[in-house]
Amino acid sequence: MNKKITPGKLREMKEEGEKITMITAYDYPSAKVLERTEIDSVLVGDSVGNTVLGYENTMPVTMEEMIRHTKAVSRELERPLLIADMPFLSYQTSVEDAVRNAGRFIKETGAQAVKVEGGSEFFDQIRRIIDAGVPVLGHLGLTPQRIHQFGGYQPRGRTVEEAKKIYDDAQKLEEVGVFGLVLESIPKELGRKVTEKTDIPTIGIGAGPHCDGQVLVFHDLLGWTEFSPKFLKKYADLISTIEEAVNGYIEEVKSVDFPTSEHSYEMDEEILKELMDYLD
Repeated sequence: MNKKITPGKLREMKEEGEKITMITAYDYPSAKVLERTEIDSVLVGDSVGNTVLGYENTMPVTMEEMIRHTKAVSRELERPLLIADMPFLSYQTSVEDAVRNAGRFIKETGAQAVKVEGGSEFFDQIRRIIDAGVPVLGHLGLTPQRIHQFGGYQPRGRTVEEAKKIYDDAQKLEEVGVFGLVLESIPKELGRKVTEKTDIPTIGIGAGPHCDGQVLVFHDLLGWTEFSPKFLKKYADLISTIEEAVNGYIEEVKSVDFPTSEHSYEMDEEILKELMDYLD
């Protein structure tokens, strides 16, 4: 059996030039499938909000929802590194809240690390979470918890000022002690520079091919959503597959082609005869 993936293992992979794979998961069935693959790390993202829970964005997602979904994933996941996303207002309010909520993920869900969005504005929280013994994955570039401030999901780092901040924050986050960085929706040139400058692994999502690894949302890559950003490659078309299956079921029930004897239970002949005599 392959050994458990740890934050330290991801750093070794960067040093050895081996690309890192990461994917989101939000429930037990997804985790069960992923455990059968060679995926390196699994993120229970706050993207559960708009992917599974029907919210418009990630902002309404609560700690209790994140804990529930992380628990479900951890019940099956063994080998990949399991990372839980810190939802909006779980760490922004104070250092104490940040440490407490990060600790809850470790104590209550079986996650081995947490992800925190943002740079210099949250260095204190991130440092204290790490000091408490919780590994932290940073997240720079497009940070969905700031979409109201950004005005939408447009790529970040396309101006000199924004690019400089992302570049500087990446180095400072490494100094603070994060074990890796998610770089979301930034120019590929900036993704390459951050990756080259830092000794910690970078995980890109719309940050180009030079990052040390890549992450995609489980439902997006399976074609289970209609979300189609530029950075997404769909490896399946589950919407069409599921629609076809459900329509097939409807048609067969309506036409009485399902269920057949093959899908029905039968009674022992002697018991059936006795029952029929009674019923008659």
